Amino acid sequence: MTDALEQRLAALEDRLRAVEDEQAITRLILSYAPLVDSGCADQVAGLWEPDGVYDVDEILMEGQQQIRAMVKSGNHQRWIAGGCAHFAGAPHITLDGDDATAVCYTLMIVNGPDGFALRRATANHWTLRRTDQGWRAVNRTNRILDGREESPDLLASHFPAAERFRKESV
Repeated sequence: MTDALEQRLAALEDRLRAVEDEQAITRLILSYAPLVDSGCADQVAGLWEPDGVYDVDEILMEGQQQIRAMVKSGNHQRWIAGGCAHFAGAPHITLDGDDATAVCYTLMIVNGPDGFALRRATANHWTLRRTDQGWRAVNRTNRILDGREESPDLLASHFPAAERFRKESV
């Protein structure tokens, strides 16, 4: 095999691996919603590394045991029993070898007396790592998109060259 052909083959293998990595990460991120809405606590916790962190505005979960406990909690089980759907938008993923970051949006839709309503919209930032078991979350940070600066900052942090426009008060 010629050097040029070997280089082309190596480049093709690299590109294929990147596509497969992005697909695996997308599947991981998009699997959270149906798993959490169906109460599959072990599978939700298994999306994270054993010492992974899930940081949601009002709760910080450190490790799979705390993530599993959140899914099994009375509060979460009441959301499921009342009818709720977490919906994740497609993630924007940046690969760096065996590490990756991703940002996306999630919506929580709940059933109430007047039908379904949007409970919250959140910005999500994921840090992920390739493991022997596949890609796993190391850290997921969610912030409600309610006008606070940290929410869009969380999204912008994924794009190092991005500059956020800030309207300065007069």
